[in-house]
Amino acid sequence: QVQLVESGGGLVQAGRSLRLSCAASGNILSLNVMGWYRQAPGKQRELVASINNAGSTNHADSVKGRFTISRDNAKNTVYLQMDSLKPDDTAVYYCNLDQWLGNYWGQGTQVTVAS
Repeated sequence: QVQLVESGGGLVQAGRSLRLSCAASGNILSLNVMGWYRQAPGKQRELVASINNAGSTNHADSVKGRFTISRDNAKNTVYLQMDSLKPDDTAVYYCNLDQWLGNYWGQGTQVTVAS
């Protein structure tokens, strides 16, 4: 089985930064994609950014230039550096791992950006 443990969420003022971390453990295959999703109340869950085992990334247009996803394959950990945060970034952020053996989710961590 796979477990995802997230950290780094919290309350921050607009214009500040946060760094989210997600550590994966268990049966992790070498070929996989890890990513961050977010969901605000009353809205659909959306992809924020993703990164595969080779380091190829994808960022949503709404966060390009502000957020950066990265990973440490040796630690099976994915990060999301969030700069220039806006109130619209407020949401529950979920870590995800997708591989041939299954798709897994973290418990979610709250990010609140105050204006």
